[in-house]
Amino acid sequence: MPDSALSQALKEAFASAPAGTVILDTLEIWHPTFDEPIRVVRDHADLTARLEAGAPRDGGKRVTFAALAFEFSPPPVDTAPVPEITVTLDNVGSDITDALEGAAISQQVIEITWRPYLSTDLNGPHMDPPITMTLTEVEADTMRVTGRARMLDAGNKSFPSITYTARRFPGLAR
Repeated sequence: MPDSALSQALKEAFASAPAGTVILDTLEIWHPTFDEPIRVVRDHADLTARLEAGAPRDGGKRVTFAALAFEFSPPPVDTAPVPEITVTLDNVGSDITDALEGAAISQQVIEITWRPYLSTDLNGPHMDPPITMTLTEVEADTMRVTGRARMLDAGNKSFPSITYTARRFPGLAR
């Protein structure tokens, strides 16, 4: 997790855990087949908070995150080529599983965005920009949904991003 993206207040909350301040982890799950993003907060009550101005959906607006138990830990800062985490959503309803099943038959990726908020300041996430990952290997049963989330895999991106073929570049053919 990049320290420079964290707000000073969140750094202090991580370091000292002040009384009365709770770090509220939120997840936004998005796929082009969804009518609206799935937004959840790891808490016992729904949360209404403002998104960052540059958010791809509803930027700068106050949105509601539904209370839901989930397991999640921020991506580690280590030397792994592609940071990867496991996300588990417990007691999901049929609306979430149906949406994920519809996304599974599509060729497009499922994005998951982590935004930490402080209970004392809901005017924006305390990480800017928030971390967006690609959700893969999703498994669902009657009680939970589990998936693996990966950061951008820059090591497997072609560089330069042009594919040199004889058709596009006739000088390559003999």
